[in-house]
Amino acid sequence: MKLVVGLTGGIGSGKSSVGNAFSAHGILVIDADAISRALTAAGGRAIDAIRKRFGDRSIDAKGALDRAQIRALVFSDPEARRQLEAILHPMIRNECDRLVAVADSPYVILMIPLLVESGVPRKRCHRVAVVDCPEEVQIERVIRRDRLTRGEVEAIMKSQASRELRLSYADDVIDNSGSPSDIAEPVALLHKKYAQLAGSQAWAMLG
Repeated sequence: MKLVVGLTGGIGSGKSSVGNAFSAHGILVIDADAISRALTAAGGRAIDAIRKRFGDRSIDAKGALDRAQIRALVFSDPEARRQLEAILHPMIRNECDRLVAVADSPYVILMIPLLVESGVPRKRCHRVAVVDCPEEVQIERVIRRDRLTRGEVEAIMKSQASRELRLSYADDVIDNSGSPSDIAEPVALLHKKYAQLAGSQAWAMLG
């Protein structure tokens, strides 16, 4: 059994940069988004179930999930969102659990963007680390990265947990409001903390 640190944050907060910083310390980072993308790529295990539920329009010409089509659908139809999550979430959880079980690093980072929203039990994450930055920084980053309009980014943010709610779940907070290089030191300090915790017996009582 491994010490599992849940890493989360809103869109544009810089979770991937923080995850990469932990990887640089030799820590296994399990990216739930990457698992989701693999499940919904052409030939992915979720494709048949998605096609059956949402029809051929949900799958693009290459046989992968049509992300634009599904994004529009789930934002306009909460029931469709729940049905998509009912397909994907169990598959993602099972793969995350499998990877945790075979991990050979001192502890594991489980990066789940919607950790708070999905109601992942605390017992699956012994600690929760939140990547945080001002909402205006999030908006600017996503507009620049994804070429979305401000309204589109704000709509995505409204569908996620509020900054305040996310921070209320945090055992540790990583301020990522500055440049990417600024996270190296706080991640190094957290790595030392988590490695020490993983080497003790105290972590088994967390959660």
